Amino acid sequence: MLLVALMIRLDSTGPVMFRQSRLGFNGRAFKIYKFRSMSVMEDGRAITQATRNDSRVTRVGYWLRRSSIDELPQLLNVLRGEMSLIGPRPHAIAHDDHYAAIISNYAERQHVKPGLTGWAQVHGFRGETADDESMARRVEFDLWYISHWSFWLDLKIIVLTGIEMLRPRNAY
Repeated sequence: MLLVALMIRLDSTGPVMFRQSRLGFNGRAFKIYKFRSMSVMEDGRAITQATRNDSRVTRVGYWLRRSSIDELPQLLNVLRGEMSLIGPRPHAIAHDDHYAAIISNYAERQHVKPGLTGWAQVHGFRGETADDESMARRVEFDLWYISHWSFWLDLKIIVLTGIEMLRPRNAY
């Protein structure tokens, strides 16, 4: 983590860590930790998702996002009890507000702690949601996970996450 922090510091100006408001278990707000991978620090009512070839992503940030190393500081959120290793990925509150208004069962994802990785992510539903249908599919996978949770399913997701890290689909 110190090496990553040094790389970020040498690559661009600004803080090493990025904090953003997210909703967790039962809609309780918390600040998620990430290594800063962009030139902006958005946290408010209007947040633009990263897209392929996004000019806001720094040179080191590109590598961090592709390898998912930018997510490593979320282990602090796990230790604080705000997140779990496995569960639905939390979204920015601005995105929660948008999708809760158009996807009827969207808020059901908050009946469990959000996770560092989840069933939707290992099935390719990570990163940018270019349209509402993409988010609806992600929510379907999240709700399937919540309904079918088991220790063995979590182990399977951990293994599949390792495989996904080797072929970073939709990570930019």
